[in-house]
Amino acid sequence: MSSDRFLEMSRRQLLAAMGSSAAAIGFGLPGQVFADDHEIIKAHGYSFFGDLKYPADYTHFDYVNPDAPKGGEVILSTRGKFDTLNRFARQGDFALYSGLTGEAMFASGPFGTAIPSDSLTDSYGLLAHTIEYPKNKSWVIFHMRPEARFHNGTPVTAHDAKFSFELFQEQGIPGLQALMKQRFNGIEVLDDHTIKYSFVDGISRRSLVELAGGLDIFSKQWYEETGERLDEPSLKSPMGSSPYAVEDFELNRYVVYKRNPDYWGWHLPINKGRHNYDRVRVEYFADSASEFEGFKAGDYNFRAEGSTKRWATGYDFPAVENGHVKREAIPSQTPPRATGFIFNLQHEKFQDLRVREAVQLAFNFEWTSASLQYGLTSRRHSFVENSEIEAKGKPEGLEKAMLESLGELVPAAIFSEDAVIAHSSNEATLVDRRNKRKSLKLFEEAGWAINDSGKLANAQGEVFSIKIMMHAATSDTSKAIITNYVGNMQDFGIEASIDTLDSAQAQQQSIEKKYEMLLHANSPFETAGLGLLQRHGSETADESSHNLQALKSELVDAIINKSLEANSREEEVAALMALDRVLRYLRIQVPIGYVAESWVAYYDMFEHPEELPALAVGYLDFWWMNQEKYAALKADGVLR
Repeated sequence: MSSDRFLEMSRRQLLAAMGSSAAAIGFGLPGQVFADDHEIIKAHGYSFFGDLKYPADYTHFDYVNPDAPKGGEVILSTRGKFDTLNRFARQGDFALYSGLTGEAMFASGPFGTAIPSDSLTDSYGLLAHTIEYPKNKSWVIFHMRPEARFHNGTPVTAHDAKFSFELFQEQGIPGLQALMKQRFNGIEVLDDHTIKYSFVDGISRRSLVELAGGLDIFSKQWYEETGERLDEPSLKSPMGSSPYAVEDFELNRYVVYKRNPDYWGWHLPINKGRHNYDRVRVEYFADSASEFEGFKAGDYNFRAEGSTKRWATGYDFPAVENGHVKREAIPSQTPPRATGFIFNLQHEKFQDLRVREAVQLAFNFEWTSASLQYGLTSRRHSFVENSEIEAKGKPEGLEKAMLESLGELVPAAIFSEDAVIAHSSNEATLVDRRNKRKSLKLFEEAGWAINDSGKLANAQGEVFSIKIMMHAATSDTSKAIITNYVGNMQDFGIEASIDTLDSAQAQQQSIEKKYEMLLHANSPFETAGLGLLQRHGSETADESSHNLQALKSELVDAIINKSLEANSREEEVAALMALDRVLRYLRIQVPIGYVAESWVAYYDMFEHPEELPALAVGYLDFWWMNQEKYAALKADGVLR
């Protein structure tokens, strides 16, 4: 999992750290004209594409209810355990949402929601009221709000920002350290509330301002007084300045975040209609069965449902039938996360493209969806399904021209064949004989053939084996998907097995890349940015927990760099379409299905704006509790 807020910055980083071209796009305030690269732009926010959606005098985001009532407690659930409140630690299991205590120059949702949730390309000042930068973006200055305060009441200053920057450089995860050292060449405190970040010459300006503006700012004084480290587990929450702070916890049982009534930023328009609950509580459960029983019993009151089986068959208990529990299926307006079985490409046996395709063919989506997921999932082909980025057919126009500019790096098949789509299988039987024959042929071409024992083996007699790492707290449906996939691989002659680990072991194995395959969700990418290098670039293949595939591809690197150099949104779309096409061609993942909706179930006391924004459901951001409904549920004995 991510260990830095920059790569956690909700939609901006889930999709990619954004970027665009200064040469073709206007910035800053409406009507502003740039004369040259040295003209200074000042604004209340930052956008790569056109003017900011919200003007400097905006009163609140369009999608919120500015008069949403405050109060109440939303109680959520999770599985597993935790042993640290420092989510930046390199070891241990951090408590869910424990990264919410920090804030940055730009706003991001403390519970992972995109801010704003109705514009993909905008960032608005939070700790900074104004930013300024030259057109060529060789540096950026943040003018900080003097009223900002940490949870202990001390001021948030530029000195804290500089200290936090250096803390991430020294104690952040290796991938972030490398990113910062390669892209920053200086940081300067201009006065107590003004700080300047300078960027290295000769590199893409993509995402640099967002990177500087997205880093958490912590209290220098607190770190010096406590002796805490950013990279070590701790039961002390880093001293931040956000609307919520840890109020109470019991290891492996619960953690409670309390809304701070004295939070420094309640007056800001960016916070209107948001952060409405007095408390956010997370209850921990050992497994999915006990977790769901806890919801039925009212031990927690809001549930984001991820199990197709449970959504189809589990909600027949009395609280649903009598209307005390409400279910909503909210249509998704963004590409689904690219979930599937990924290969750890550090293993030599996965280096052959034919082997990866052969292993893909052992997965039967149609049977899985019908038999395990009640037909509620759709087949996914693309890393950016149902978006303008999705590659279709053969390359054309700008995409084709961009690929041609890469010369011999691009295989001829990329031009001559349609974009790879996931194979189809027989829904009626788990083992599709047609796909099995095709898979075995590919294995044979790659040097693996069925031996006398019915196993795939090479000329040296080595058996082809695969071990899929699985988290002990994996949902029942996902366990069934993994188990049946393993069974299918065994039928194909693969010596396949499952390696079940607890959360701490699984996290450590992921960091150290000590696995062969695992079920993983890749973030989609609708914009270009440094996040692409983190997740798919060769530089991060060996050490970053973001590039779990350990992908090293000169072609992928070249395409990402082209996307970072794009001079227009059209060029950016073309480059990202090529990236989708090539990732699919390389078969770095065995795609499984996706659900085109967000499923939530909750005790009928929560409310939300009638029109939800495109980028977030936002139940921890801009929903609220109806106290009269809550009181009625309590009076009826529905809630404890």
